[in-house]
Amino acid sequence: MKTRTTAFLITAALAVYFVLLGGRAVILLGTGDPVGIGLGVGVLVLPLIGAWIAWTNLRFGFVTERMARQLADEGRLSDTSELPRRPSGRVDREAADAWFDRRRAEVEAAPEDWRHWFLLAQAYDLAGDRGRARETMRKAIELFQASKNHV
Repeated sequence: MKTRTTAFLITAALAVYFVLLGGRAVILLGTGDPVGIGLGVGVLVLPLIGAWIAWTNLRFGFVTERMARQLADEGRLSDTSELPRRPSGRVDREAADAWFDRRRAEVEAAPEDWRHWFLLAQAYDLAGDRGRARETMRKAIELFQASKNHV
């Protein structure tokens, strides 16, 4: 819940910022000066882009959370607490690689099962590859939502 609360607080702060920025854009648009209007349009676009980014990230988090709950309910959410860790708290590289290899084999065996993609994303995260973890989780979300639409 701490992560969710933090996300909501940051989003609320961004919303306030976007409203203030939007107000400045309206003032610039109202000047009637071509430079002011151009700047106003530019400033107005920034909150729109920011709101879109905030929404997509929140939606990503909500869906991922729902998927994790379903996996936990099914007893399939992996427990990584037993993996050996470095003094920094990160999972030992060899253990992370072995765990990753198992998850990748599961995806190869059942590429249409979102559960395996979710666990592969978790494996990427454990290995420290956040970019691939997010990309893989997007694939899991796509399959998860498709499975909900076909039920």
